[in-house]
Amino acid sequence: MTIQDPGTTAEPVPLMGCPYKADPYPLYERLREAGPVHPVLFPSGVQAWLVTGYDAAHAALNDDRLGKNHDRGNDRWRARASIMPEPQHSQLQAHLLHQDPPQHTRMRRLMTDAFTPRRIEELRPRIQELADALVDALPETGPIDLVPGFAARFPFQVLAEVIGLSQHVADRFDRDWGKVVQPVGPTDPGRPLYEARLHGLQSYIAEVVAHKREHEEDDLLGRLVVARDHSDLSQEELDSMIFQLLVAGQEPVTNQITTALIALFRHPDQLARLRENPSLLPGAVEELLRYDSAFELTTWRFFDKDDDLYGTPVPAGDSVIVSLCAANRDPRRFAGPDTLDLDRSPNPHLAFGHGIHFCPGAALARAELRIALGTLLSRLPGLHLAIDDEDIEWTPAVLGRGTDHLPVGYDRRL
Repeated sequence: MTIQDPGTTAEPVPLMGCPYKADPYPLYERLREAGPVHPVLFPSGVQAWLVTGYDAAHAALNDDRLGKNHDRGNDRWRARASIMPEPQHSQLQAHLLHQDPPQHTRMRRLMTDAFTPRRIEELRPRIQELADALVDALPETGPIDLVPGFAARFPFQVLAEVIGLSQHVADRFDRDWGKVVQPVGPTDPGRPLYEARLHGLQSYIAEVVAHKREHEEDDLLGRLVVARDHSDLSQEELDSMIFQLLVAGQEPVTNQITTALIALFRHPDQLARLRENPSLLPGAVEELLRYDSAFELTTWRFFDKDDDLYGTPVPAGDSVIVSLCAANRDPRRFAGPDTLDLDRSPNPHLAFGHGIHFCPGAALARAELRIALGTLLSRLPGLHLAIDDEDIEWTPAVLGRGTDHLPVGYDRRL
């Protein structure tokens, strides 16, 4: 793929293709050097405005002129971006990522208690048990695909514990349903499969709600159902929040486990340090989040009237996207930004966003990553990539980074 020079053209820069997904950082570097805001083109045909650079990203994430509600989008954006058909779009897209205050404040308040650092710390022994059980089930020696063997299963098992998804309901979850967040246009040959996934997930959410009403358990899902029954949530808000929990609550952690391991495989000296000195894990996780974040880009933001964004005029209803990965490699904020430095401190990365939409599950994600990496490195000596680096197949997801397959080898399972 040939990438146009962002400094010499007003044409949108395409954010698509295998070379870009394999390594977007050279493009982000050129964009940062050319300025903070750039027109870009997504695979769906959506043209958007991409914010790059740490200071601009930080400011945009806290800019109350930029709203998240899809009702702000103009007809030009809606023609390309409203990929999820009705009625599912209205029924499943009313979650926190698409809400502004005061609705966002009201809905977020119902969720935060389940993800406090104190509660996550209390759950740490159980999270460790889940990680160990999955490693126990791995073959004595590799090679194996670590995504279905560990990285995809571990975050979902942890999520089920945290939100109160009972075992027999959790067993029916199909990870393939998570692909409904990957755009598939109306004329795409894969559209029937996409819609089948969407209907499957919607039916599953209805099953979760029915189970909670029947059992009246005091957990996050149970409290959300009670909030709906007390009219503190609409049915669309309830279904959308469960949708967000099931998809955003696990898939990014799966992807972050893969990006973190790939980064360590590419830096064997740092991998060896981490294996020999587990006390480095907290700082190492922060650096791995900064170095290659699973949340590559944020979801849409919109001005409700024509406005100016760092010197660039942006029409009302055009989508504004913040590149978290570009911000986290800005040399004006991070010394040696392309270097993986497990001792980096301070490390004010934006991997979980910032402002009112800061990821509510950040404490849980950090605990999962520390336990996952610590367990894999300590119990699988000699852990290494079992394919050539250039053969890694990066997911085509528009907003995220990761891989659905990570073949690894190891000397033995302890």
